[in-house]
Amino acid sequence: MATTSSEMLQRPRRNRKSPVVRAAHSETWLAAQHFVLPLFIHDKEVDEPIASLPDCSRLSFTGLLKEVEGAIADGIGMIEVFPAVPDEHKTVGCEEAFNDDGIVPRAIRLLKKKWPELVVVTDVALDPYNSLGHDGIVTPAGVIDNDSTLGVLAKQAVCHAKAGADIIAPSDMMDGRVKVIRSALDTEGYSHVSILSYTAKYASGFYGPFREALDSAPKVSEESKVPTHKKSYQMDPGNRREALREAALDEAEGADIMMVKPAGPYLDVIAALRGASTLPIAAYHVSGEYAMLKAACLNGWLEERKVVLETLIGIRRAGADIIFTYYARQAARWLAEDATKLVGGGQFVDK
Repeated sequence: MATTSSEMLQRPRRNRKSPVVRAAHSETWLAAQHFVLPLFIHDKEVDEPIASLPDCSRLSFTGLLKEVEGAIADGIGMIEVFPAVPDEHKTVGCEEAFNDDGIVPRAIRLLKKKWPELVVVTDVALDPYNSLGHDGIVTPAGVIDNDSTLGVLAKQAVCHAKAGADIIAPSDMMDGRVKVIRSALDTEGYSHVSILSYTAKYASGFYGPFREALDSAPKVSEESKVPTHKKSYQMDPGNRREALREAALDEAEGADIMMVKPAGPYLDVIAALRGASTLPIAAYHVSGEYAMLKAACLNGWLEERKVVLETLIGIRRAGADIIFTYYARQAARWLAEDATKLVGGGQFVDK
């Protein structure tokens, strides 16, 4: 028997009947202030487009300044720099990681001199500087040596803080690194510098374009004992409870912000960390996620604006306070355009 109108007491559609009503009780919102723009830099005079990341390039310092100027104009207040290091500067001991005249410290000084209020995040990990391509020191037996790596990471963090970095973001996934980095920063007088820990970084297949951009994949040969993967330190994609353990450790060791990486396939992990901690939660919409959307949209299979904003709002809805995304500038512009439509009565028009 069909339900009659008089019997239907609850009608959820009443709360969706107009743009004004929908906006009044929207549960999740998205704005430029939620975004961090990741940028690739190199020590060359010209920018080099990255084939697998359309609209992204390895930036010269001139290109970096231009890109950041545009990002600030779009409302983006935070950026992270990732270096493409020449092979001649890569070593087994990763000494270039804490070179005060290296590409990252020089980029930080350049950015902070021009824009003191810009928040500069720096990646702390050894893979860009490691001739073997791993995030930690590799022993002759092919083992990623956790404890010998910690001292190098601490030196790298202090080097970045000295140059003016606002947030240090260790992405290496070595045990105990947050405590060691926090202690090193505090000892050297950088207690004001924050730590954004890559708390739950999974051994994901979505990092391919990023590794191409930096040439930072593990370097192996038939004779080499170096692992071809990073599974001994990055997390198993099937594990969620383990992320909660990592989060508890990072928070106890002094992390200020915790990250989940990648974002889209791990929304449940973002939600789990959000429920377990009062710290801000970040999520990284990684290169492979970006590349998939770009490819589908360039082929006309999806409408870019709609699917990108839906993807980002989904990450926010899961519990992320901060989103690292290569779409930061474009998404910020789309959101600004949407905001202007709410002025002068535009909010009364259904689309």
